[in-house]
Amino acid sequence: MQTKNKPTRTTQWLCLTAMFMALNVIMSSFSIPVPGGHLYMNDVVICTAAILMDPLAAFLVGGVGAFLGDLLFYPTPMFVSLATHGLQAVVISLFAHRVMKKHPAAASGIGVTLGALIMVAGYLLGRAFIYSTPEYALLKLPYQFLQAGVGAVVGMLLCWKCGLCRLYNDRMIR
Repeated sequence: MQTKNKPTRTTQWLCLTAMFMALNVIMSSFSIPVPGGHLYMNDVVICTAAILMDPLAAFLVGGVGAFLGDLLFYPTPMFVSLATHGLQAVVISLFAHRVMKKHPAAASGIGVTLGALIMVAGYLLGRAFIYSTPEYALLKLPYQFLQAGVGAVVGMLLCWKCGLCRLYNDRMIR
């Protein structure tokens, strides 16, 4: 008797990944004006998806979703977004799912902190390279810290205080 292998990726996984990617594209299409710059809220989606989902789905949501959002609305930094947000999401997901399994909220907190630092450093280096001026990259640095911080804090609140992690683990078939 031959046994059937259970597929590692389900339809639910695919649909949820696609939904988070679409949210990332939507949230990167508009910004909140702040004095001297803009605040994009797509980091909230990236952090939330990375805490909930596995590293592959997190990369697709974070990296590919940010790449598509930039491709549609502001294509200059799209490859910087692919690498930076992709790596950010993978690191958050790895910490959330594979480090300190008895304390997932603390592991997620460490992950979003490292992810925020990766995002800030990636955009600092990427902007300095793309625009050929380190001064411009340094000028935008406070907004990158703000965006990373807001994304990390709101993502953690949504997942742990609002119960998205519990709901995801109860409802998703893995």
